Amino acid sequence: MKKGLVIVESPTKVRTLKKYLGRDYDVKASVGHIKDLPRKRLGVDKEHGFKPEYEVIRGKGKVIKELKAAANKVEDVFLAPDPDREGEAIAWHIAQELKPPRNRTRRFHRVLFHELTAPAIRDAITKPVDLDHNRFESQQARRILDRLVGYEISPLLWDKVRRGLSAGRVQSVAVRLICDREREIQAFVPEEYWSVNAELEGEVPPPFKAAVAALRGKKLKISDADQASSVVKELEQAQFRVRDVKRRQKKRNPYPPFITSTMQQDAARRLGFSAKKTMMLAQKLYEGVELGSEGPVGLITYMRTDSTRIASEAAKEARVYIEKRFGKDYLPSRIPVYKKGKSAQDAHEAIRPTSVMRHPDDMASFLEPDAARLYRLIWTRFVASQMAPAVMDQTTIVIEAGEYQLRATGTIMKFKGFTELYEDLAASKSAKDAAEREDEGRLPDVRPGDRLKLRRLDPKQHFTQPPPRFSEASLIKALEEKGIGRPSTYATILSTIQDKDYVKLEKKRFYPTELGFLVTDLLTEHFPEILDAHFTAALEKELDGIEEGQISWTEVLRRFYKLFSQRLATAKKEMKSVKSTGVPSGLKCEKCGREMVIKYGRAGEFLACSGYPECRNTRDFTRDESGEIKIVERRNVETGFVCEKCGSPMVLKKGRYGEFLACSGYPGCRNTMPVPTGVKCPEPGCNGDIIQKSSRRGKVFYGCNRYPECKYASWDKPVKQKCPGCGSEMLLLVKEDAGVKYLKCPNKKCGYRAKEKEG
Repeated sequence: MKKGLVIVESPTKVRTLKKYLGRDYDVKASVGHIKDLPRKRLGVDKEHGFKPEYEVIRGKGKVIKELKAAANKVEDVFLAPDPDREGEAIAWHIAQELKPPRNRTRRFHRVLFHELTAPAIRDAITKPVDLDHNRFESQQARRILDRLVGYEISPLLWDKVRRGLSAGRVQSVAVRLICDREREIQAFVPEEYWSVNAELEGEVPPPFKAAVAALRGKKLKISDADQASSVVKELEQAQFRVRDVKRRQKKRNPYPPFITSTMQQDAARRLGFSAKKTMMLAQKLYEGVELGSEGPVGLITYMRTDSTRIASEAAKEARVYIEKRFGKDYLPSRIPVYKKGKSAQDAHEAIRPTSVMRHPDDMASFLEPDAARLYRLIWTRFVASQMAPAVMDQTTIVIEAGEYQLRATGTIMKFKGFTELYEDLAASKSAKDAAEREDEGRLPDVRPGDRLKLRRLDPKQHFTQPPPRFSEASLIKALEEKGIGRPSTYATILSTIQDKDYVKLEKKRFYPTELGFLVTDLLTEHFPEILDAHFTAALEKELDGIEEGQISWTEVLRRFYKLFSQRLATAKKEMKSVKSTGVPSGLKCEKCGREMVIKYGRAGEFLACSGYPECRNTRDFTRDESGEIKIVERRNVETGFVCEKCGSPMVLKKGRYGEFLACSGYPGCRNTMPVPTGVKCPEPGCNGDIIQKSSRRGKVFYGCNRYPECKYASWDKPVKQKCPGCGSEMLLLVKEDAGVKYLKCPNKKCGYRAKEKEG
């Protein structure tokens, strides 16, 4: 008889665990949650303590049947979903479903795998803990809170704005941050200012630059060209003399090892990965990677964490590597300890490699390219966090020129320390760029009283800049700093707000849509607490308090719902409906003179005459940087295709379900057709053509025109080009998160993949 049944979330983990646990244990996967609140109704009894109504998720009946069959063969069941709140909920629901008959004995144990390595797995199995009731109730409270907000506000938005919309307790706050930032940008008025730099030369090289900083001992602000010209004229007549030279040694400490948010931020900045992609790759690295004869091995520790703490064994291993690779000078006198964040739960270690000795160069051949890049980033960040600080010599020269004071500051790297491994410069910066910066930091050896020669003066005009729009990295940082959401939720938040068409990610920056602005304004007016960052952060702390046993989950829900239900009742009566009337634009209809209003269709926002149905005028529009509405002229883009009914040219149009071809002879001819790609369907025996289609949410995909007889479909654009590997008549154009485009073969057995050539 086996010692027990181990149940994990992911089938990938099963292979890794079987390798280390051997035949003594049976290992099965629940494949995520097995129970949840019902999809089509609230499923929460608000009148009786917010009791949730859980049901088996559709399709999970077979999984539960298999788990029960395996559990009937053992007395000990080890519940080992991920070591977080979601994992705890999965463990509780599995235990409920596997509860034995009265005449059977069955013991449930909770196992926490923080890394999937042989020592960690064996240690966790031999030291199981009890199911954590408080952690389960914390997850349950969060799930019910999100259900109450989503299921009770969303129908209100369907009634007042458009069907299919949704609101979320955390996602709506994230959208508000983006909308508020956009309005700051729209309201921003640039202010002019000038700088004046002097290029100077001493008795010894090199020449250097100093900036005008003060006049008669007070900080100088140069507001316009006239003032800058006056400063230049006076300096041209002045004598330049060194007043003071200050030298000091400056240390730069290494960054702490990654937590979830910093990993997502750095992967976005350095690798161009979305938060969703980063978490997907990290999950694979955690669950186990086939390392040839070594079999499946977890390469990193658990990737959902807010703690910078690391195990002493890992720190010691890193120190051995650092001393051997870089020398004793690169080792700090003691193991670095990093300050934890204000809201950190500190339940897990920081994200680190399970073994520093698994160098990224050695792992590259076992990993897909992007996973290898992320592993290198995690490995490098961790090792650098255990290295000595960088040491720099900083020199500041204070210069007098008449009544003006100038400053020149230079920094020279004295000891690279951790920057030998983990450089601050973005990954795209070259060594040459770094060397040029180093040269700019060099100042000549001057002393107080030395006279300096003026080579030239360089006045420059500048303008203050508006705050930048959020990128994925900066939005995650803002959410973390404000205490909104948790490590496990950031990637989901960013995906959801884009899927709902509240924001768009363009050139790696978030822009709110008109719909995002409208919904945010309506919710802010009628549910100010839900859209308030401080309120949301305070609620997160209460959820932490539930997990720590400090507060009852029903009390948190009761207090929240008392206020929320009052707001909801008022909103149902007072929230204005824009579904039929639209939002005033301030523009006049050029056909009838009545006001144009903004309306929201499935294909996006558009302007429509408020005189509908008498006047059916509609226009496309956009907004400039100041938020002003600008009409966009519609153009009939000729495509080279001819109408099969009347012979007129077919033009590209955009409708409810995306782009399509329409006859230019409209309204005389109303013929339309999908956008063809010129590529034949690759399915064996099918002679159909691949055409461009749109999903219900407006996302473009490509499928066979013989559907439903042929069900071929792909999200990637087909290209009429022969595969060099297997001879396939087409390739797929794949766009990576970093913006790089690749051509790949649709035949999985072939595996051909090449970067798309420019032009």
